[in-house]
Amino acid sequence: MSDKKATLKIDGIDEPIDLPIYSGTLGPDVLDVGGLTGKGLFTYDPGFVSTASCESQITFIDGGKGVLLHRGYPIEQLAEHSDYLETCYLLLYGELPTAEQKASFVGTVHKHTMVHEQIRTFFNGFRRDAHPMAIMCGVVGALSAFYHDSLEISDEHHRQIAAFRLIAKMPTLAAMSYKFSIGQPFMYPDNSLSYAENFLHMMFGNPCEPSNISPVLATAMDRIFLLHADHEQNASTSTVRLAGSSGANPFACIAAGIAALWGPSHGGANEAVLEMLQEIGDVSRIDEFVERAKDKNDPFRLMGFGHRVYKNFDPRAKVMKESADEVLAELGIDDPMLEIAKRLEEIALSDEYFIEKKLYPNVDFYSGIILKAMGIPTSMFTVIFAVGRTVGWIAHWNEMISGSYRIGRPRQLYTGYTQRDFTPLDQRKPAG
Repeated sequence: MSDKKATLKIDGIDEPIDLPIYSGTLGPDVLDVGGLTGKGLFTYDPGFVSTASCESQITFIDGGKGVLLHRGYPIEQLAEHSDYLETCYLLLYGELPTAEQKASFVGTVHKHTMVHEQIRTFFNGFRRDAHPMAIMCGVVGALSAFYHDSLEISDEHHRQIAAFRLIAKMPTLAAMSYKFSIGQPFMYPDNSLSYAENFLHMMFGNPCEPSNISPVLATAMDRIFLLHADHEQNASTSTVRLAGSSGANPFACIAAGIAALWGPSHGGANEAVLEMLQEIGDVSRIDEFVERAKDKNDPFRLMGFGHRVYKNFDPRAKVMKESADEVLAELGIDDPMLEIAKRLEEIALSDEYFIEKKLYPNVDFYSGIILKAMGIPTSMFTVIFAVGRTVGWIAHWNEMISGSYRIGRPRQLYTGYTQRDFTPLDQRKPAG
């Protein structure tokens, strides 16, 4: 029980209401408003921006200082010294693995990369021009029809099997979504490759010749997965938790997270970066669009700059910038859009307007550049985000299910009609 409290005085209520205050290991104190319901009161917090919906030990963000910690480890250190699957282990189990634990974990993931052959027939039900995220929403949710031997959410072993299956099969399904859209044959996983190499193999390989995967591109893709692995209680993670609170199976919960991620204000941000670069069109027009971005009366926005959470430099962007530079140097691409992106980056890091408002390039800006340079279409950007974020969704879902939780039931501020009587059809008049 908390030894701190806040006292709330409300007009019309004689007795003050005491609210317990809890302190986490990091971050601001939290008021427990759960007792207000018994007093006939709710809080009003659109978007839940001031509400802690759960207790968690997985990820901590300090947006003001530009800090992102996974289980206490700074994201910069994980990106430099770790890899995606090791970070998956950390998020799931709370500690970095030993060499033996990591080898066992990676080996188990490799054993689950294949998907049931009948899943291939699902793809024939989609139009060829279906958005890959639409396909992913449907196919991932359908996994529960194929792997119903791991749906008992109260069984820790079942939850662990489901976690391995989702982490392992998401790259396979993502690559299948891409191959289907361009009319090429699906590529089976190659478990002799690393997680990122395998994904690139399934994306760009073909059955007629062996895959030739650049180590630089594989490292960059692994970093994209790692840097998107988790980001605390964002919209999609909160959606997974809310769906999970009803007792829904893990595949349904992750499908719900994919649907939430699809929104342009969430996972579609790096896709919006490329659309913005296309709108600018030429380096000669950059100054024009920068001035428009500074004009409060102009609806145009520079996508990929600033962040809702980070009021400083996005710590993930620093690492992603290094990867972007490495990929562009490796590929030596002469692409007008990439030239626009590099020039915008220079302006944002030197222009007083951007510096004063802390509109630094964020992770979406650099990941969009990398994926574009690799030849990945914009429709696949959010799918790749979903592949990386899957482990974060699973970690939060498992944390909730393995602890004490209640079904989510947000309240509302009702502003509709008061009670009124039904009017027979022949007596109704047009509204207004």
